[in-house]
Amino acid sequence: MKKLPIGIQTLSHIIQDGYVYVDKTAIAHRLITSGKYYFLSRPRRFGKSLFLDTLKEIFEGNKALFKGLFIEDQWDFSKKYPVIHLDFSVGLSKNTDELERNLRYSLQRAEPSMVPPLPMMPLTEAWSIWIKYCCG
Repeated sequence: MKKLPIGIQTLSHIIQDGYVYVDKTAIAHRLITSGKYYFLSRPRRFGKSLFLDTLKEIFEGNKALFKGLFIEDQWDFSKKYPVIHLDFSVGLSKNTDELERNLRYSLQRAEPSMVPPLPMMPLTEAWSIWIKYCCG
């Protein structure tokens, strides 16, 4: 009998360790291919982090994780996309300087091999450069 993935928020851990997984990749595919902007609002412990991790794995092209799932033959896994993970649960920014420092750190660690070094500049300009560089 498969184990329930209580408290596990990464798709790779669930798939590789044989936990129960309810395939939500059809929903992910529909969101990716038919929309623009989404606000995911669900109660605590309702699978938001796991769903976002699933999107990350899709965009990073990790096809092996999706064997037997809806999206396996619906997505071009040879094409990889940069993913930025902003985690606001890690700590509280007490002022705008701390928030900017944390956002810069997230930007710099997101995909260092794909992003040129960003000199000290306004944060909005740094994000704009990162997006243009990574996404064309």
